Amino acid sequence: MIDTHCHLTDARLLEQLDDVLERARLAGVERMITIGTDLEDDRAAIALCRGRENLRCVVGIHPNYTQTASLADLPELRDLQADWAVVALGEMGLDYFHKFADRDHQRRLFEAQMALAAEFKRPVVIHSREAIDDTLAVMKTFPGVNAVFHCFTGSLAEAQRILAEGYWISFTGPVTYKKNDDLRDVVKLVPIDRLMVETDAPYLSPEPKRSHKTNEPALVMYTAAKVAEVKGVPLAELDRVTTANAERFFGWGQS
Repeated sequence: MIDTHCHLTDARLLEQLDDVLERARLAGVERMITIGTDLEDDRAAIALCRGRENLRCVVGIHPNYTQTASLADLPELRDLQADWAVVALGEMGLDYFHKFADRDHQRRLFEAQMALAAEFKRPVVIHSREAIDDTLAVMKTFPGVNAVFHCFTGSLAEAQRILAEGYWISFTGPVTYKKNDDLRDVVKLVPIDRLMVETDAPYLSPEPKRSHKTNEPALVMYTAAKVAEVKGVPLAELDRVTTANAERFFGWGQS
């Protein structure tokens, strides 16, 4: 199993990193992709991968961090693409739920990062919250860029639009929550060859660990088990397929 989206540089995980990685291994989570949110975090994510063949990273500027970023940061973000540990750009996108960053500024940084992904022929990890129309409008101008909408919690209609554009969808802990039947209907919709699972750790712990304040990669197995149940396949098969999907999307095969 690959946890395709976690934030291992977050202090809640970083301060106990060896234990976090060991618990993941014991749970059957052999590899993890840690995600950057701004340039400082991107550099930290790359450093974290040093000497750890089971880790890779995604670097970019999260929409909620764009207010402290500018287009002048793009040359450094371009330089970071040369590192062996980097497998994608992100997470990037638009967030209209939180009010941390100006919408126009978010869009400018999003467009610039999409252009960088097109230049490097790299996939992107998308964060979109209450902004699906504008997110897809930006992405439509970069038709050659493959993308996964991470931590999807939107509607069936939104998922249909994402899939119609050829993009991927990834699910987190909320798919396990008792009142989320609508989200499980989305799981039924998504083709199994365009589906991934993740934790978004340290956020969004799945049931039955929802009371845990800190999510971690080992717990992705609970999300995977629920997705497997909804899809009507054994967990081992869901593990095999989502691992192959992640390898294909990120270009990260077995070493």
